[in-house]
Amino acid sequence: MKTIQHLILAAAALSASAQAADNVVRLGNLKFAHYGAVSYIKEIAPKCGIKVEENMFAKGPDVMQAILSGDLDVGATASEAAISGRANGAPIYIVAGFAKGGARLVARPDGGIKSVKDLKGKKVGVTRGGIHEVLLYAQLAKHGLTWSDSAGKDVHVIYLAFADLNQALLGKNLDAIMQSEPQSSQAINKGFGMEVMKPYDTPIGEPVRTLVMSEKFYKENRATAAKFMSCFVQATKLFIDNKAAGEKYVRESMFKNQITKDDFEDAIANSPYTYDVSIEHIQTTTDVMAKTGTGKMRTPPLAKDWVKTDLLDQAKKSLSVQ
Repeated sequence: MKTIQHLILAAAALSASAQAADNVVRLGNLKFAHYGAVSYIKEIAPKCGIKVEENMFAKGPDVMQAILSGDLDVGATASEAAISGRANGAPIYIVAGFAKGGARLVARPDGGIKSVKDLKGKKVGVTRGGIHEVLLYAQLAKHGLTWSDSAGKDVHVIYLAFADLNQALLGKNLDAIMQSEPQSSQAINKGFGMEVMKPYDTPIGEPVRTLVMSEKFYKENRATAAKFMSCFVQATKLFIDNKAAGEKYVRESMFKNQITKDDFEDAIANSPYTYDVSIEHIQTTTDVMAKTGTGKMRTPPLAKDWVKTDLLDQAKKSLSVQ
């Protein structure tokens, strides 16, 4: 009798353990102001019936690698990293957009750079593998400028991490940078940078930051995936409706008071939170990437095959969110 009871108890324990594991979502994120609502999901996850384990990465392609290795279920990244990942075999779906914009061309105030054309003969910094690289190349191509990571072209592109771009501009090692938020706002507010432009006048328009899921998680953990998307919509709605709450969380929890109120407000003005992403936007971004040779895509993916917004649509409908 005891043996049977032990077996029943063991089976129940295994079932409970499996259920608990099914309710854990491993999330990859980046440390930017406009990624704040995604980070906040972990704070309200218990109310959604799940646990979210957040891991921070330096750039979007690192998130893709973690998904490829099976270490993440969901990732927040720029559309370029998602597209490049999918093109090179990453089994992912884009399931939502969480912010738009978030880019700015910033130059040294003493460099005489007033427009993109003035970048000729200059050193311009950008982070490789992000949407900012795509936007920079799209702008240079639009203005008939050539570029290379070595001397000999119109523009000498220097690849640095987001965290290092401002320091290189401050030290006058670069003439301009294509930077994210809140770093571009910080450069301007501290006086060592000036805005040249927000690069949204290419076919891409305002780039949408994308929330991606592994195909395995999307297909095999539908109930947990649906709960996660409900959490995403709730967190995003809070940050849109209650700007003070969003500011407090980003400034205090994410940046440990290393950015000012002005930095945050300027950053979010240039990178507002959103829920949505369209097949058309991802396809246009893919086409521009292919044209500019960004992302080293084996085969450019068709957006209609891997942009899946059904879970987002269900979550928004159930929460009466437009």
